[in-house]
Amino acid sequence: MSNLHPFPASPAPSPGLPLPFDPAMAPALRSQMLREALPDPLRQLLDRGQIGRHSRFTENGFADVVEDWTPPAGVTPRHAALARRALAEIDDGILAPAPANHLLGRVLALLSHFPAKATTPEVEQLLAMDWADDLGEFPAWAIDQAARVWRRTRKWRPSIAEIRALCEEACAAERALAERLLAIAIAGERSAETGGGAAVRPVLTSAIRRMR
Repeated sequence: MSNLHPFPASPAPSPGLPLPFDPAMAPALRSQMLREALPDPLRQLLDRGQIGRHSRFTENGFADVVEDWTPPAGVTPRHAALARRALAEIDDGILAPAPANHLLGRVLALLSHFPAKATTPEVEQLLAMDWADDLGEFPAWAIDQAARVWRRTRKWRPSIAEIRALCEEACAAERALAERLLAIAIAGERSAETGGGAAVRPVLTSAIRRMR
């Protein structure tokens, strides 16, 4: 059993106070600030978790290298409660899907910078709706960042897959943190059910290399 104390060394943030997040910050600094705002016990568990890497294959062969993260021993129900609260703030705020109007407007604006030849406004609208459907899982700030990167670095009309890849890159750190918090919550809840010692399967946290 770990000697990790199950309670925070200082009072945790009050329920309902959002974790600090500024999408305009550099990704590394933004991720560091978000992580440092978590209660001490969660930060200690995140630091002590184990990382493994393995290749992922599809029917087309090698796809990418993925990272597995496993919580350390000694995760308690108290840890689970802290992780669930932080996870709810991340899921409901930072990673909440973009509102439909914002998403559709951003897609239409992006595509208008790269007009397609012989495409009617009606078809453009249908295309934008397809985009909105395929990007609907991402937060508004990640979609905005992907569109900004494309406008500033490309001279041709983007594909949905290309913008999805940029959206995934934009919020990769926040998604990985959310998945690790989920693993901590599951481990703590299982320890309550089994009296401790339940093993937790590794959680897929991110693809660290993609073949494009």
